[in-house]
Amino acid sequence: MTEQLALGAAIGRALGDALDAEEKTVLMGEDIGRLGGVFRVTDGLQARFGKARVIDSPLAESAIVGTAVGMAYRGYRPVVEIQFDGFVYPAFDQIVTQVARLRYRTKGQVRMPLTIRMPYGGSIGSVEHHSESPESYFAHTAGLRVVTASSPQEAYSTMRAAIASDDPVMFLEPKSKYWTKGDVDTTLERDLDTAAVLTRGRDITVAAYGPVIRTALDASIAASDEGIELEVIDLRSISPLDVDTVVASVERTGRLVVAHEAPAEASVSSELITSVVERAFGALRSAPERVTGYDTPYPPSAIEGDYLPSLDRILDAVDRALGRRSSRTGMALTGGVG
Repeated sequence: MTEQLALGAAIGRALGDALDAEEKTVLMGEDIGRLGGVFRVTDGLQARFGKARVIDSPLAESAIVGTAVGMAYRGYRPVVEIQFDGFVYPAFDQIVTQVARLRYRTKGQVRMPLTIRMPYGGSIGSVEHHSESPESYFAHTAGLRVVTASSPQEAYSTMRAAIASDDPVMFLEPKSKYWTKGDVDTTLERDLDTAAVLTRGRDITVAAYGPVIRTALDASIAASDEGIELEVIDLRSISPLDVDTVVASVERTGRLVVAHEAPAEASVSSELITSVVERAFGALRSAPERVTGYDTPYPPSAIEGDYLPSLDRILDAVDRALGRRSSRTGMALTGGVG
């Protein structure tokens, strides 16, 4: 059955369906019950399933995640919410030293079917600690899956897959896209490992994820006006990265641009570009480019538009990859496409 849902509502629907399907599934977080969450993603779920399964927690992220670890030990499938990206750090110790290691530490005897929901990213005009992209911290953590979604369909299917997984999963929800609507088929399933090729193109591979996917698709449309074809890949899984799909694309296009909101240093773009160079260096016709946030703390909301990847910045990277005039070169370096 297909219906039109906003991305936030698709996540709420997935949570409700998971609660319906498995009585051991529980939700926990700050204000997720009576209030329905800051973004109203869990609106109505406590009234539907009761306070014992949709639990309003104290304002203590370490305690939220630590309690969920104990619940997972007892056979539950807890789904916890970190209210904003910048609030995750009190729980960092629990996530990287316990959650991510317990299944490995016990040689699989202890499962850790814990899903950590976290709104992330900018473009909502918010204050400090409410617009960050901390995914690199967690992508570096062995034993922890890190995924995101760029559409309501991806949000629904990914959330259901995360809750069903016996591995711990950090689900990063692009808060700026909570109100973006799209078709959702609740029967569609997906894995937590593979990227998706959204548009086919012969000239440049553009790999992105989460909130930047819409901008990458807009760049594909704009570039087509000049006869340039972009192959846009939604990475979907940040850890593990589906390098195979990106390498196969680069072997066709010969060029790569990676875009995300997080800063460039020690980032997803760093890892992906390194992996492509290691495995497909001979196919590259120009140096890979990346369009990211800057290596600074997240700026005040008045200037966040200058910090985040934009259509112009992605198209400028496309020009650089093609050897065309760009903001850096000021002149064409090569003959461009071909």
